[in-house]
Amino acid sequence: MKRRKKKVSVESGAPKWMVTFSDLFMLVLVFFILLFSMSQIDLVKFKAVAESFKQVNILDYNPSAVPFEHPTDFSVNTESTNNQDDVAENDEQTQENEDSLQELLVEVQTFLAENDLEDVVVANRTERGIVLVLEEKVLYETAEARILPIAHPFLDKVGTLLTKIPNLVKVEGHTDNRPISTEKFPSNWELSAARASSVIRYLVDSHDLDPERFIAVGYGDTRPIVENTSNANYQKNRRVEIVISDPQKEEIVN
Repeated sequence: MKRRKKKVSVESGAPKWMVTFSDLFMLVLVFFILLFSMSQIDLVKFKAVAESFKQVNILDYNPSAVPFEHPTDFSVNTESTNNQDDVAENDEQTQENEDSLQELLVEVQTFLAENDLEDVVVANRTERGIVLVLEEKVLYETAEARILPIAHPFLDKVGTLLTKIPNLVKVEGHTDNRPISTEKFPSNWELSAARASSVIRYLVDSHDLDPERFIAVGYGDTRPIVENTSNANYQKNRRVEIVISDPQKEEIVN
């Protein structure tokens, strides 16, 4: 009799080795994903750490052995601390100048009160600095630029105070709108400029002040403080203003 051949059973589905291969593939994939996740840097935290180093300049003295990918992003600003020191020094200097101006204003106002000059000389604090407004009658004869002796005590007081501070000083001459035409002063422009210059000359010569600190300006009748409609208003507009500049706003003299 012939032997019957055994039928070989064929299992359905994927072979067993493929199951093992897929498990190995998944493990390798997970491994590389883990490596990738570990290689990522929290940039926010890293920048925070780098900023903290800037405050003490650690990176200046202990540079990293590993260069940054973008060194400019995390470079330490070596000037930051110095800039903070400069700002503090500037603030301190500004406060000292402010105190000096305030002391000067108080001294001038006290002098005016003690000498009954408050009606003809006004001292106040503006954004430009300390402004002293002197009416014509305490300084000059009408249509003249020669300083009268009665003005010397007040100008000496101003000169003494100016020796204590380095501020720039701007002296402005003003007139009313009535025309003038003399050999010395063909117009109000020449008269106002000459009056401003005479004040500066007196202060420099009498108190040995640096002439480069001073600016003389003649405005003529272009800057009235009241309308030129009466004798009283004419008198108010004929004036000299001494502006002791605030260092934060003072003009630069070349």
